Amino acid sequence: MEANETNHQLVEGSHPKSSKANESGDNYTITATIKNLGINQIQRHVFICADQTKPICCLKEAGIEAWSYLKKRLKELKLDLPTTDRASCIFRTKANCLRICANGPIMVVYPDGVWYCRVTPDAIERIIRQHLIGNKVVEEYAFLIHPLPEMIEAAIPESEMARQVDSQDDKQSDY
Repeated sequence: MEANETNHQLVEGSHPKSSKANESGDNYTITATIKNLGINQIQRHVFICADQTKPICCLKEAGIEAWSYLKKRLKELKLDLPTTDRASCIFRTKANCLRICANGPIMVVYPDGVWYCRVTPDAIERIIRQHLIGNKVVEEYAFLIHPLPEMIEAAIPESEMARQVDSQDDKQSDY
């Protein structure tokens, strides 16, 4: 695979938890979720620090308000799912803490790697309109721009990658 190619291959049953759920007769499938959420058509992924266990960067209420606004606006603008007019979508994830711990709420847009601070509903509206739709960074709120590097096909055997994924799952914290 070339460095800038996207691999949309689904690896079914590769995670022990998903295999166990499927064995129990659960009708839920990862394939259906991918289709329903448009995960294989994500153009950008927005993470926002909200509903923190130990609020440091901002008041807990401010984080929740920012998250609620982001969720509502992406849905209202129909950016949260692919449509017949637009094949891509913008995914959003609420993070307990993005570890900046100042000038929050904090938001990061990937793969662009743009980190925003003080993301109030007004700031989020500008970021949606100018950055997510208009492809222009809102410099007033951006404090770092560090795009993800281009993907390079790993020279790691699949069996080793599976062990690394399982190992990471075991180490995950509450964040």
